[in-house]
Amino acid sequence: MNRVLIVLVVLCLSANSFAQGKYTVQKSDMSFTSNAELELIKASSTEIQGIIDPATNQFAFSIPITSFKGFNSDLQRQHFNENYMESSKYPKASFTGKIIEQVNYSRDSVYTVRAKGELDIHGQKQTRIIKAKLSVNKNQLLIDADFNVPLADHNISIPRIVSQKIATEIDIKFRATLVH
Repeated sequence: MNRVLIVLVVLCLSANSFAQGKYTVQKSDMSFTSNAELELIKASSTEIQGIIDPATNQFAFSIPITSFKGFNSDLQRQHFNENYMESSKYPKASFTGKIIEQVNYSRDSVYTVRAKGELDIHGQKQTRIIKAKLSVNKNQLLIDADFNVPLADHNISIPRIVSQKIATEIDIKFRATLVH
């Protein structure tokens, strides 16, 4: 996706002035699970911002890293933000791209789609294809996707001393309701 489109999407998101027909996030929940040998870590956020343009099938989603809550302890959350995600240096994660399959946004239906784009976490972009269920229901889109993120793909290193407490691949659950 070219940089001009990304800048345009960001400007639209911050101004809340969307062109008619585009869908924007109304409600969201993204959670992650690290299921390592010695520890289970879970956290979630409801602060996803995003847009889908049905005319082009293009999308952009972003989430503030510090918005994740639900860790086992405050210290665990602090380590997540400071040591692993370096959220002061990389404050957001994003996924921008295009839905591969054609979707009839004017007809209520459920679609299994693939979203292809750039997943940017920890300043490292990876081209990904993520499968999702996309439900068109009146003037709403419901998105449901489960996928994995290998930490190595995003240059997130785990010190050997805690390697049995943090999984090398993180499970992600993404749910969002978008409206026009």
